[in-house]
Amino acid sequence: MRLHRLLAGTMFVLVLPQVHARSPEVPVVTVRPSAPVIPANMLRLSLEFATAPEGPVLPGVALSHADGSELREPFLTQELWSPDGRILTLLLHPGRVKSGLVARESLGPILVPGDDVVLTLDGRTLKQWHVGPPDLHGPVASAWRIFPVSPASRQSLVVRLDAPIDGRDADYLAVADADDRPVDGHAELLDGESTWAFTPDAPWRAGRYRLMVRGTLEDPAGNRLNGHFETPLDAPDAPAVDATVAFDISPTPDVSPSPRTSR
Repeated sequence: MRLHRLLAGTMFVLVLPQVHARSPEVPVVTVRPSAPVIPANMLRLSLEFATAPEGPVLPGVALSHADGSELREPFLTQELWSPDGRILTLLLHPGRVKSGLVARESLGPILVPGDDVVLTLDGRTLKQWHVGPPDLHGPVASAWRIFPVSPASRQSLVVRLDAPIDGRDADYLAVADADDRPVDGHAELLDGESTWAFTPDAPWRAGRYRLMVRGTLEDPAGNRLNGHFETPLDAPDAPAVDATVAFDISPTPDVSPSPRTSR
């Protein structure tokens, strides 16, 4: 996997850090990955602000060990902003994430399994993570579990993923009916980005549906759907392949309890 794939399929506004003051403190409302454990080869994280901050943010962001000592140069010196200016995506240096590269050999990996790290902004703690083993396999849609919903209801369709996906990829999944018409609604990621929940705008109707998954869907370690971030440097990029998972909504209302989810 090459660096240009890190940005594929997602719209960003690139801002290079400049030396000038940032606007007064704007609250961070969400940090992703939101789960307490991250893979040792995590490639990206994102900060969602209540409103769009002014000025560069990256100079105030630090990733530290639990004892307060900062990790050395963990991020690329780029700020990737959502079009509305509220969500900042930061890339951990790919040369220190991917094995066999000069940066990793000279500076070492950024994250080490078993370590505990703290993300701060201007000295304020935003998130603490425990570092788990590397995640070397991409999402596998065929391993996902789709929970039943009742017809004539707007019950959320809940999909348990096989592992967390990137926090900005909620809209990389969609639902289509038997006539391949998209089902309008709202999607969100829950349970540390390991659950996808979709609430339709109109009540469900009984019949066959398909869960549509974009082939560019990735997890926090940059592993693409049915793919891997760790590939030989001289290997060509494999094309992204979309996936579909069929499911049915029975005419008989479902009486099983809804799965428990959490934000």
